[in-house]
Amino acid sequence: MTRARMPRPHEVAAARRDPRLLRAVKEQQGDGAWRIRGACQAVDPETFFPAPTEPADAAVALCRTCDVQGACLAWALDVGDCHGVWGATTPRERRAMLVAWRSEGQRPGLPGQSDPRFGAVACLPILPLQRASRCSEKPDPVGAGAPQ
Repeated sequence: MTRARMPRPHEVAAARRDPRLLRAVKEQQGDGAWRIRGACQAVDPETFFPAPTEPADAAVALCRTCDVQGACLAWALDVGDCHGVWGATTPRERRAMLVAWRSEGQRPGLPGQSDPRFGAVACLPILPLQRASRCSEKPDPVGAGAPQ
């Protein structure tokens, strides 16, 4: 399986101007009620998760007719979902939008405003988990602590 690459700067710049992303900013909702109103409710879920070699055109076309497209895309960007079609976007398109969505603590299309849910911090970069090191504890060699 091929590893997804980071979006290039010109892709992120184009994502910031994408009308689908701007709609997601406007239609962002805190509840999941949008899910029951989606056009995808009457369609097989596998349509939205095509194999890597299959086109996602059918799912994207259906999403473009949906009333909750913006809320759907906002949800996918909030949770960082990188699989399937959400809000009429493919995973590749969403990767660039995700960088724009989380960068600089500001939402695209809203210059100078940070997300009120996160205060001034907004979103921090995702870093790999690291094991906690215990400097004060020395490893116990095998049998060193066992009674004799």
